[in-house]
Amino acid sequence: MKLIKGMLPEWAIQEAVMLAWPHESTDWRPWLQDIQRDYAELAVAISTAAVPLILCQDEAHRKQILAMLDARCVHAPRLVIVPYNDTWCRDYGPVSIRDGEQLQLLDFRFNGWGDKYDASLDDAVNRQLTSLWQVPLISVDYELEGGSIETDGNGSLLTTIHCLMESNRNTAFERQKVEAHVLGLLGLDRALWLGEGGLSGDDTDSHIDNLVRFCSPDTIAYLACSRKEDEHYESLSKMEAQVLALRQADGSPYRCQPIEMPTPHYDETGQRLPASYVNFLIVNDSVLVPVFACPEDARALNDLASCFPGKKLIPVPGGNLIRQFGGPHCATMQLPAGALKWKAD
Repeated sequence: MKLIKGMLPEWAIQEAVMLAWPHESTDWRPWLQDIQRDYAELAVAISTAAVPLILCQDEAHRKQILAMLDARCVHAPRLVIVPYNDTWCRDYGPVSIRDGEQLQLLDFRFNGWGDKYDASLDDAVNRQLTSLWQVPLISVDYELEGGSIETDGNGSLLTTIHCLMESNRNTAFERQKVEAHVLGLLGLDRALWLGEGGLSGDDTDSHIDNLVRFCSPDTIAYLACSRKEDEHYESLSKMEAQVLALRQADGSPYRCQPIEMPTPHYDETGQRLPASYVNFLIVNDSVLVPVFACPEDARALNDLASCFPGKKLIPVPGGNLIRQFGGPHCATMQLPAGALKWKAD
């Protein structure tokens, strides 16, 4: 088997998946009971394929979570008390890379998606967990969020211009310098940039994980909109053209599967929410897919199944996660085999 170098793709073997449980001091307070139920479903689904590594606020919170899970998990969850501002650990959890034979975890800076929110506690989480890491945790003085980057496992980085180049993350650089710097940090060879796409209500400045995802080294799933009256029709059509033009490192085309976006969802004020089926999470032989109780759910699951032959698709609730503009991928960070000092059950 070819040894993957640089940033690990999501289908690399995982031993755990990190998630930070909602509590009253997070922005989930208005919907706390609803979102905690959904987090329980998410943790149980993760546990069928890996250990849920659950961050919690204090001992009382830890006991509450264990009571909600009620021994339903296949792999017993591991709970760690650590302070955090928010629950989107995709963007502050460690990014896994392989440098030669050595597995490493990169701890990038996190500033709340361009100083939109206080993220001082989130930014410190990985360093608070040093007793867990079996491999080196390397702090990187550069702001980079896990939801903004994808790799095909063959040296290619996929990202969006709007997030990495046009937002309040780092000191302004030319695109060529940003590309060289990020590729060097991640140990990758080339960058694939998308300049189109974006969802109403998304406060991440167009994270790639809500738009276009690698399913395997040669397969891409991307969000599509066939409804001409929809506000996303034009931008997603332009993004589709860019996706179809992408090529693998050897020059061959990727296999590209459109995933029709769900029926529009809105919050109590009428703001559209960024619902997306491609915010899925790959966990070893399973794929956790958000569903929204709308007619497009069945089609999305069927189309995504074609992208993941041999894997089990598990629907998880997505309707509450989008109230804070995310999904199961945003809420989690996978940890590869060998990353932790304890062994999975």
